[in-house]
Amino acid sequence: MRKFSFLLFFFFCFSSLQAKEIQVCTSCEVNSLQQAVDMAVDGDVIRIKSGIYKEHGVEILNKSIKIIGEGYPVIDAEMQGTAITVKAENFSIEGIKIINIGTSHTNDFAAILVSRSKNFRIVNNRFENIFFGILIERSSAGTISGNKMKSKSRIQAKSGNGIHMWHSEDLTVKNNEIIGVRDGIYLEFVNNCVIKENLCKDNLRYGLHFMFSDHNEYLGNTFENNGAGVAVMYSKFIEMRRNLFRKNWGSASYGLLLKEISDSELINNTFEDNTIAISADNTNRINYRHNDFISNGYAVRIRGACYKNVFTENNFLANSFDVAYTGNINENEFLKNYWSEYTGYDLDKDGTGDVPYRPVKLFSYLVNRTPEAIILLRSIFIGLLDFSEKVSPIFTPAELIDPQPQMRKIK
Repeated sequence: MRKFSFLLFFFFCFSSLQAKEIQVCTSCEVNSLQQAVDMAVDGDVIRIKSGIYKEHGVEILNKSIKIIGEGYPVIDAEMQGTAITVKAENFSIEGIKIINIGTSHTNDFAAILVSRSKNFRIVNNRFENIFFGILIERSSAGTISGNKMKSKSRIQAKSGNGIHMWHSEDLTVKNNEIIGVRDGIYLEFVNNCVIKENLCKDNLRYGLHFMFSDHNEYLGNTFENNGAGVAVMYSKFIEMRRNLFRKNWGSASYGLLLKEISDSELINNTFEDNTIAISADNTNRINYRHNDFISNGYAVRIRGACYKNVFTENNFLANSFDVAYTGNINENEFLKNYWSEYTGYDLDKDGTGDVPYRPVKLFSYLVNRTPEAIILLRSIFIGLLDFSEKVSPIFTPAELIDPQPQMRKIK
């Protein structure tokens, strides 16, 4: 055993002696990233000095190396295509700035393309004027952290996603800032990932977009002023906690779209100033708890084929419509929520209203059938209609009630 330990120690010492640092600068003998990569072997560090390096199509193939930029050296792809392609294990790219990625209708050009790789880090980089920012395919065990991306996408057909992941697993995407692309963060056939503390704003389509991706978490993110905040589709076992969905506003916009997802949780999220805070279609066994719905057009809009969803201990504050509902109740439940429009009483002073609350207004039913009726939103006549429907429900689901509405906002 002692002999084996000695051999192992000798091996690591020998490996560290073999590793070297390659410096790249505009006036150095090595003056391009590709030249440095060609010279490097496993374990080497490539240190790029500040400057502008006009190159694209850089390839890192089967080399476990570390690239570090000093003063954010600029890799200018000159609109010619992908800047850096990596197919390797145990690599890292840190502290560089990549600009001017070419656009295409047939190729997914990216600032950094990672393919069939694992155990990697892409941290603290800057990206400007990009098509795709970071594109990950068939890779695992990676960290994408502290990157800032900014582009000026105007139409979806000529724009890509900020961080795009496909057929991958065990990735962590955290503390990134993504502005002005198509989708801020996109996952398709991606499992067991954590998306946390990112800022996605002013993007054309979605701040975050899930497709066919299970067992993922997104935590503490901000999705602001996107075409729509987040879309989670055809997925299951998703944890959504402590996110802010804000000012995702437009004729077909929402804070969160849930379509054909199941066995998931939304806890401690804030939905503020969205056209529709949550739009749910064909969702099953979703637990909505301790969320704040503040000044939205619709707080919750439930469409068909939604079963066994539970809304409990949420705050519904100053929304135009708290709940819009289409179809049967299907064992969906509202319980112990706070409703700012609740006008009941609490004679025994236990904090729970003595009269159940009916969150679906007759006017929301009318607007669903005749959208032009929205111009009557604040009229006295509509108030009378809503009151009469509460007393004797005809058009709205009579069994959709919160039997224990809370008298005070839930902390």
